[in-house]
Amino acid sequence: MSAEFVQLSLTPILIGTLAAIACALPGNFLILRKQALIGDAISHVVLPGIVVAFLLTGTIAAVPMLIGAGAAAVVAVLLIEAIKRLGRIDPGAAMGVVFTALFAGGVLLLEQSDTSGVHLDVEHALMGSLESLIWLDATGWSSLTDPTALAHLPPELARIAVVAAAVIVLTWLFWRPLELTTFDEGFARTIGLPVTAIGFGLVVVAAVAAVAAFDAVGSIIVIAMFICPPAAARLMTDRLTVQVWWSVAFASLSAILGYILAGYGPLWIGLNDAVSAAGMVATVSGVILMLAALFGPRRSRVGEGKGGA
Repeated sequence: MSAEFVQLSLTPILIGTLAAIACALPGNFLILRKQALIGDAISHVVLPGIVVAFLLTGTIAAVPMLIGAGAAAVVAVLLIEAIKRLGRIDPGAAMGVVFTALFAGGVLLLEQSDTSGVHLDVEHALMGSLESLIWLDATGWSSLTDPTALAHLPPELARIAVVAAAVIVLTWLFWRPLELTTFDEGFARTIGLPVTAIGFGLVVVAAVAAVAAFDAVGSIIVIAMFICPPAAARLMTDRLTVQVWWSVAFASLSAILGYILAGYGPLWIGLNDAVSAAGMVATVSGVILMLAALFGPRRSRVGEGKGGA
């Protein structure tokens, strides 16, 4: 039983948990800055960038994917500004048009491209491939100390582990500037903090986390990772430090419980087939948010602005 768990469940759970944490950490600051839809935007924009990067390089390595996603983000910003200036329409409407068009373009590129051999098709783009990220070379817990077995770990685990570690370190290093620019932008400017650069850096970190999580959870499910755990955490406390810890706990619980329910939940109710792991992770995170909205100690703050630090 332990060997089966290590082979089939350990690495998907670790990858899902790390992806959820990597997205939830910047998501806390996006929520407080009333920029939660940035996560939605990023999840839409990265898809065409990733597809174009694959078509040009023939590989789904991390660096080309990040460059492609970054280029797509730049194109999106330019298009939004052009639509706002030429059409004189609301910024939110311009964002909606650009993000929807880019995402649809990415889906069309996927449908017309021979990418199924590298797990880059419409289904994987939307729902991820968490169930396939297994460790067949493992023979049990002893494989965690076996260099030969460790060499055959899914490469997505190392990728998301590095990104999650980087997000954690950057959050710790820039905690005070992020806190000040989030809660009192005017004061942050008066003491000389580069408010615009910090905000841009936050979006870049969120984009990197989204790209790293792409293989595991898919483009659409990234939205839930950015929004649900931080929003649920916001309903549990009015202190930023505590909120971040709550969001990490909720993100981890969503990934672990979601993966277990995806595989075994249908069997428990008499069905024969498992369901999408990434979809169930997002569903669990939504249920957690609903419970926090109904029973959280700070639920009366829904719809209010920024709280205390």
